[in-house]
Amino acid sequence: MSKPHDSSRRDFLTGRAVHKEIRRVGDEIADALVDAEPGRVAPVASQTVRLETKAMGCPWCVIMNPGPPRQVMVASDAFDCVRDAEQLLTIYRDDSDVAQLNREASSGWQEVSEELESFLKTCREIYDSTSGAFDPATGRLIQLWKSTRLNNRIPEQAEVDEALANSGMQYVVQSEEGVKFERDLLLDFASIGKGYGIDKAATHIKTEEIENFLVHGGQSSLFASGTHRDLDGWPIGLKNPLFTDKRYATILLKNSGMSTSGSNIQFFRFEGKRYGHLLDPRTGWPAKGLLSVTVIAPTATEADALSTAFYAMGLDKAVQYCDDHPQVGAILVAAPTHGRILEPVIKNFPLDRLFFEEGVSVMSD
Repeated sequence: MSKPHDSSRRDFLTGRAVHKEIRRVGDEIADALVDAEPGRVAPVASQTVRLETKAMGCPWCVIMNPGPPRQVMVASDAFDCVRDAEQLLTIYRDDSDVAQLNREASSGWQEVSEELESFLKTCREIYDSTSGAFDPATGRLIQLWKSTRLNNRIPEQAEVDEALANSGMQYVVQSEEGVKFERDLLLDFASIGKGYGIDKAATHIKTEEIENFLVHGGQSSLFASGTHRDLDGWPIGLKNPLFTDKRYATILLKNSGMSTSGSNIQFFRFEGKRYGHLLDPRTGWPAKGLLSVTVIAPTATEADALSTAFYAMGLDKAVQYCDDHPQVGAILVAAPTHGRILEPVIKNFPLDRLFFEEGVSVMSD
């Protein structure tokens, strides 16, 4: 497991890092605070302590209210929890638990750690509840699309069908003997791994009796715990899926995980047609129909997985899922029907915790 350099540790212990990192809340929070309605005042961010690192191929940060120097070391240790999650789940290190499973499980039972066993059960539960719209056993499909894109083409349907035949959590079998694959599968946890790492970090911070903090993994997933200064939660900006340098809303989040999925940034074009990077694991082709999906759930793990699933499921089925699972909230943005006016559908989240910019028409039941 990788550790921060000794010099970084000394900075934390002496307080130099605290001095460097106390700042106004970052752009992804402060710049998004807006007045949504005349007379309704949006929350105003204040000073924070912010620590950053890189893991899982993207930037991570822990944001806290200013406090005793001890909390900086707690945040530093939380990053070690993220790296533990990366070592467990990455497919880019030959010695990771999942890399070994991918190599061996198609040939018979493999023993796994209690942590990986529990994690796989969670994945299977979300796979079942979304009717396969979330499916981390689709490494063959992901490989196919990466290789064809590098060769400046898209797959033939026969290639997609072959990859689909060797995909699917239904072929991942768990028992007292361990785990085995009934097909030539590859697990890939890109659609849930950051959420899991965030939850591990948040759990560590809570065990150190710190209640008010935010853990952010990459640009899309986070967990907000407690309050930010005198606000009843943490203000988080939501990027406009049509104009990604702007934001269309601010959400005041408390004691919840949140994740956003969309193909407005990561996509490619082939013969004039646009293809997003998020695949529908049921068809093997890029999902389409929604511009953006934001999910609010009890854990970042669940939010991360469900935002990807909802993007593949489409508006109606995502709404139905929220109806059946009242603990899950969602902000679903389809392509606008009236010019450039966004019309987000809000499910299971209080509107008084949402602050929209001008030009947004809100639909909620």
